[in-house]
Amino acid sequence: MISATVWVPRGFAAEFPQHYTLDEEEVDRISNLAQLRLDDALEDYNEAKQEADQDQGDEDEDEETNVMVVDEEGDQKIIAQLATNDTDDLKEYDLDNYDKDDGDGQPSMFSNIKSLAYYGSNTEDPYIVLPKDKSELEEDEREELQILESDNLLLVCKTQDNLSHMDIYVYEETDANLYVHHDILLPSFPLCVEWINARVGRTRSESNQTGNFAAIGTFEPSIEIWNLDVVDEMYPDAVLGQEVEVETTTKSKSKSKSKSKSKTKNKLKPNQKYHVDAVLALAANKHNRHLLLSGSADKTIKLWDLNTANCAQSYTVHDDKVCALAWHPRDATVVLSGSYDATALVFDVRAHTGEQRKFTVDTDVSGISWDPHTEYNIYVSTESGKVHYFDVRNTSAKPIWTLQAHDSEVSALAVNENVKGLFATGSTDQFVKVWNVTEKGPSIHSSRDMGVGKVFTASWLPDKESARTLAVGGSNGVVQVWDSKTNSQVRAENEDWEDDEEEEEEE
Repeated sequence: MISATVWVPRGFAAEFPQHYTLDEEEVDRISNLAQLRLDDALEDYNEAKQEADQDQGDEDEDEETNVMVVDEEGDQKIIAQLATNDTDDLKEYDLDNYDKDDGDGQPSMFSNIKSLAYYGSNTEDPYIVLPKDKSELEEDEREELQILESDNLLLVCKTQDNLSHMDIYVYEETDANLYVHHDILLPSFPLCVEWINARVGRTRSESNQTGNFAAIGTFEPSIEIWNLDVVDEMYPDAVLGQEVEVETTTKSKSKSKSKSKSKTKNKLKPNQKYHVDAVLALAANKHNRHLLLSGSADKTIKLWDLNTANCAQSYTVHDDKVCALAWHPRDATVVLSGSYDATALVFDVRAHTGEQRKFTVDTDVSGISWDPHTEYNIYVSTESGKVHYFDVRNTSAKPIWTLQAHDSEVSALAVNENVKGLFATGSTDQFVKVWNVTEKGPSIHSSRDMGVGKVFTASWLPDKESARTLAVGGSNGVVQVWDSKTNSQVRAENEDWEDDEEEEEEE
């Protein structure tokens, strides 16, 4: 299945991605990042081994076993007999004389070798194609990995046969060609992905430099940062919030014949430094590139400073899992969050205990988004198949309009940042719908089964020239890129949209 997708804006990917190099410095970096996990694994191994030894000792005490004792002389006889049997089985093949010439005048495999044509050099043989030299091979490989300025990158998180990875697709719009450029193996099931253009652990001299990275949230409580300009990378560039998951272990055993064992592990409680449960949502700040927001199943929201790779602030504003996050498109400090407690909140990250605007919906929130073309409006989708449109200034918290978009859960919500009023919804009913919002309210433009199964993710291409191109993924493990202008109704109204955009630009 495909659980998350996100587009990479043009101009940030390296033209020629580099191959991963494992040198001493990289080994030291990996060792430092993985030390906690290695310690945990060693501790679990020792505990398991100790339990197994104790269990074995208990079984020896409680159960009577019949053991056949064979003296040393008997062991030697058995071994000799086994060796003799193996030798007898191999005699028929006469392996000792396998390479010797029989000398009986019979024709052999190579008796007619003189009649074969041969050449003094391989370069003279027309049937031998010599391999290319190293420089030519490297040049061919560079051309295969080349990313053109007109190419779009699409990050796709996929899980198949209990193996999770992120595929980096290249989309050639002119040829409508979509292919995997390279992939990254993930340690756990991916739940969300966010593109960031800031390197973790930057110095002041690097503060103005841009990058091409992906932040990935999984069922693990940590967040991995991967460099998209490196091929065959073995370990992420950084891990945010990597901590020991288990705090205490209690064991109880009884040595009766019907033994009963119980082992419970208590997870760490939510804290101010890191998540202790799955990371369900990520949001990068476009105005302050070093800020990353994360929401978790531990009911907390964390604000990460990528310069230091530390948690700058933690917020506990919801009563259930935080499943969606979004920064305000203009105000760099205002955040919109959604939770399984059936509420969406708007708050300022600078005021930890300040005022929060709460918007209650009918069921659990499945997706949220700011309206990028207005300053105060938000979209909230729910598991009941509805989409609510709120004005955050409205103290009554009643929606401007409510749309029954699908009969089942709206599992994907994508609002177009380049085309005013255009948004898409995807559902577990396997349909993708494109909507347009006017003063009269939302109206449907197209509805389509994309063949991806249950729709779990949808995202609009961020380039203004291709603003109506939508990427969709779902339970079938297939990603589809759909240019919505190919729909007849959308194409008919496309000219009206472009006229509205030109009028806005003139104003």
